[in-house]
Amino acid sequence: MQEIGTFDEPWALAFVPGTETLMMTLRVGTLIGIDTATGNRISVSGVPEVDYGGQGGLGDVAFLPSESGDDIDGRTIYLSYAEAGDRDTRGAAAGRGTLSCSAPTTCKIENFNVFWRQPKVSGRGHYSHRFAFSPDGEYLFISSGDRQKMDPAQDTSNVLGTVVRLLPDGTPAPGNPLADESGDPAIWSWGHRNLLGLAFDASGQLWNIEHGPKGGDELNKVEAGKNYGWPVVSNGVHYDGAAIPDHATRPEFAPPAISWSPVIAPGDMLFYSGKMFPSLTGHLLVPGLSIESLVDIAMEGDTPHEAARYSFDRRLRAIEEGPDGAIWIAEDKSGARLWKLTPRAAD
Repeated sequence: MQEIGTFDEPWALAFVPGTETLMMTLRVGTLIGIDTATGNRISVSGVPEVDYGGQGGLGDVAFLPSESGDDIDGRTIYLSYAEAGDRDTRGAAAGRGTLSCSAPTTCKIENFNVFWRQPKVSGRGHYSHRFAFSPDGEYLFISSGDRQKMDPAQDTSNVLGTVVRLLPDGTPAPGNPLADESGDPAIWSWGHRNLLGLAFDASGQLWNIEHGPKGGDELNKVEAGKNYGWPVVSNGVHYDGAAIPDHATRPEFAPPAISWSPVIAPGDMLFYSGKMFPSLTGHLLVPGLSIESLVDIAMEGDTPHEAARYSFDRRLRAIEEGPDGAIWIAEDKSGARLWKLTPRAAD
């Protein structure tokens, strides 16, 4: 395990496809590139202005999967972030632009265009705003948290508490479940709370991992048109101790594949290829915040189970797999370390 550096409040990691360049978002509103072959840092300007505070700030980063090569110049880059509104409101937003690099360590985002927004509401929590491109690159999925408002997660006229499916240009994808109904045409699934992990497994199935209230963190198999029950059901309770009916009491809602009480407080999720750690092939790796551990979940069809926990003694926020199969993990909060995990050398 190699420490690469320390950073303040990392939130997301993504390798530029076909390269050894790792991009990292810092919640305050900074995007940093790291050439992992040389260790050189890459400054990136042109990041949109973020509403920093609470859980808000710069969020996820992703790249158009169809673009490859060994150069990051000219790549399409996607960013999510908390955006200020009128009268002390805010909401998540997502946009895309083009990386323009005038030197190996100096880049700028040009022609950044916002294509998706949550409704602007009060508060600074539960933005979620994670990206996941479908394996064929045809669709972009975004997690949209309930913004701690709860009831809107059951109201499909808005995108709070949902997963949305868009085309890569940001428009709602044709054939979404509510496209011909009265709901928001971008919605893929709803009844979610705070979805901080969103990823496809090797078979092309989409999964999410989300924070429950007091107890009841969930791993969900995300399917079109399904309602996951929040805030009507949960395997946790409200923070004031008030009861919430369990999932088992309402079979019309899609149940979680796994739920945790006490919680793990997931920060992100990664389905691992197995390139460097063959025993983890196809496993789901989840960095935990409150438990300060990496959770290893063995995926066995529709019945995944937790296989192990690896303690780091620090809150873990983000995870990414390098092109060679190394596992990269960013800690949370100020002074967070960025780690590169590779197999221990044989004695």
